[in-house]
Amino acid sequence: MTSANSSAQGCVVITGAGTGIGEACAKLFAAQGARVALIGRRRGPLERVAQETGGIVLEGDAASAADWERFGAVLEAEGGVAALVACAGGLGMGSALQTSDGDWAAAMRANVDTAFVSARACLPQLIERRGAIVMVASIASLAAGPEVCGYTTAKHALIGLMRSLARDYGPLGVRVNAVCPGWVRTPMADGEMQPLIDRYGDSLDQAYERVCRDVPLRRAASADEIAQVCGFLVSPAASVVTGAAIVADGGSSIVDVPTIVFGRDF
Repeated sequence: MTSANSSAQGCVVITGAGTGIGEACAKLFAAQGARVALIGRRRGPLERVAQETGGIVLEGDAASAADWERFGAVLEAEGGVAALVACAGGLGMGSALQTSDGDWAAAMRANVDTAFVSARACLPQLIERRGAIVMVASIASLAAGPEVCGYTTAKHALIGLMRSLARDYGPLGVRVNAVCPGWVRTPMADGEMQPLIDRYGDSLDQAYERVCRDVPLRRAASADEIAQVCGFLVSPAASVVTGAAIVADGGSSIVDVPTIVFGRDF
């Protein structure tokens, strides 16, 4: 997305825009001259990001078709949708036996329904503009961590959704890709460090060091780094890239788990 992509040519719609990767994406696209539309369920964080980016606040649930009906008129007035970055997600912690029906439904809604309903709502305008969709997935889309049944299943499903959209709407000029981050320092990930902090007496920084001990880059990503990957996938520089799951995990997913002990002991 370049400065040429002004509101006259449409805006970049970002779900989960109030914090973390969504916030970083909003700042990046705004800095590049794009008009950004910020979607989330909490007005306070959205307004804070809007003050920094000049963005449009659209408070609501990205998984709600009714809320997208409300958003539609606003987005049309802004010139329509040039790109969608689906950052909303979370929930789904616990093993299968620890996961209630309500927990399962909440994980699917937070991760898959938000992306599907958002894409469905934006597609007519994206087709008109030959736009792009980026879905923020996870390395949980590719492998399973311990006791994250709902989250892992939902993130795997997100890759299937991305591929289906890329297959169906590529002939109409719409590119659809996913980004699969590993650990990213965001408020949500900070909360996931708490068990380590409680168990080992770690500081937050030490907890991140612990979880990244076997990551080749030995660190978590910043939200800004993941936003840069999203920015590339939306930009003309990625004009032939569609249906791709771009892994941005510091090398986490290339590690051969059975050989980790050799790296530690030698």
